[in-house]
Amino acid sequence: MSTDVPSGAGTDTSTGTGTGTSGNTLARGTVFTETMLGTLRLDAEDRTRRVRLDLKVSAGRVMRLTGTTEARATGRVRIAGWADDAGAKGELEISPLARRRIRYRIAFTAEGRRLTLDGWKSVTPRRPVASMTVLPYTLYEDGARVGTGTLRFPLATQLVPFLASFRFPRREDPGAFLAPRWKGEPGRTEVWYTTVTDPSSGSGLWLHHELTAPADGSEPYAHGWAAVFPKDGPVRHARFGPAPWTADDAGFSTDGVAAAPGRLTGSAEDGALRWDLAEHPMDEPLFTFPRWSWRRQLLPAAQILPAARASYDGTFTHDDTTLKLSSAPGASARIYGHGNARRWAWLHADLGGGDVLEIVAAVSMRPGLRRLPPLVFLRLRRGDRTWPRRPERPALGWAGLGRFRTTIGLPTWTTTGRAGLRRIRVDVTQPEDRTLALDYTDPDGTHAICRNSERADAQILLERWWLGGWRTEAEWTLDGTAHAEVGTR
Repeated sequence: MSTDVPSGAGTDTSTGTGTGTSGNTLARGTVFTETMLGTLRLDAEDRTRRVRLDLKVSAGRVMRLTGTTEARATGRVRIAGWADDAGAKGELEISPLARRRIRYRIAFTAEGRRLTLDGWKSVTPRRPVASMTVLPYTLYEDGARVGTGTLRFPLATQLVPFLASFRFPRREDPGAFLAPRWKGEPGRTEVWYTTVTDPSSGSGLWLHHELTAPADGSEPYAHGWAAVFPKDGPVRHARFGPAPWTADDAGFSTDGVAAAPGRLTGSAEDGALRWDLAEHPMDEPLFTFPRWSWRRQLLPAAQILPAARASYDGTFTHDDTTLKLSSAPGASARIYGHGNARRWAWLHADLGGGDVLEIVAAVSMRPGLRRLPPLVFLRLRRGDRTWPRRPERPALGWAGLGRFRTTIGLPTWTTTGRAGLRRIRVDVTQPEDRTLALDYTDPDGTHAICRNSERADAQILLERWWLGGWRTEAEWTLDGTAHAEVGTR
């Protein structure tokens, strides 16, 4: 297997460390899901609304019932006739014995209003079961109370799924994958890139940071660009650099532009575009290519996502417009290799509810491989499982089965494939008015053109073989929120 990958592919959510070792592995964490049902009474109304809360809770260590565990929560809030937000997120303080409470703070959106559900289960020894299944809460908007309600954990229907959902995965530090990999070899390209969708304005953002070490042995240089894809209006971009490369163990840093763990800052075109974003990883690293390909650098190039999903807070200014991001979904990714592919397609799709899809399909520049169809690396993460189980399978298939194919073109390109009892079809559309064409220079001096859209559309159909036929398992439609790219020479 030999393929180059695009140095400009976007985002989404990764493996290895910046030093080329096996990675920094933290202690085991805790993951579980929880569903609660109940009611809400808004202060401005005389009626009661039904509420459903579906959460995925993730802690960075094994939960201790005798101590206090801080955890992150993502999920979906549904309020009858008022709200249905699949991007809700917040925190839990789990302290049933030490503080005798389990506190929930969940932020979500209802009709454009940003709200916070704040409440706790008061654990009492006399009624342990009842007290741990009832959650009284208050609803706030900008710190002011707007309603109250009660949620209950339905033991009869949810206890078994709740207990079965517990996982104790090993946690890898996303920041460990941001350190530079380059060791001074000529003919290398290293990329840090981030793509974000601002939920308030509908704009897409693209930040691309690149180290290029020319093949002729001349001095390496750092450069890149920023781009904004407004919902209404033309795409705007600006470049920064080239500037001399200065090693930074944390990530990318040059001439006032930085991509480091937890923060992205910089400006381009004399400040016409400026950004200052805090990055909050929300998921584990995702290995788009096989894990060993990042650790040992045996392929011409490899791509990873340090965090398959992340949220972003901060500002992005273009010309006289400032976007104020709050819990904006996106992801950062990394590429290290010899340059761009001959042809490629890339997709990062945040599917909501914690699900994410990443596709890299490329035709290698290597002699003898240039005439082959694109090799496909596809990773679909749903909950705590990733399909296909092994990233090599879409690219090669086993015994002629599981072959994935990508038809590269514009404005629409398609990926199809089957692995095991599942098959998938992905149709990506990059409208011309939402697509930006940029020139890439490889370490050997050759050029490629990428056409990127941070406001692409995608139709995704996942099917499962059941009782002699294909049945729809899941289906997603992304309207202007997919991040995609097609590259050619």
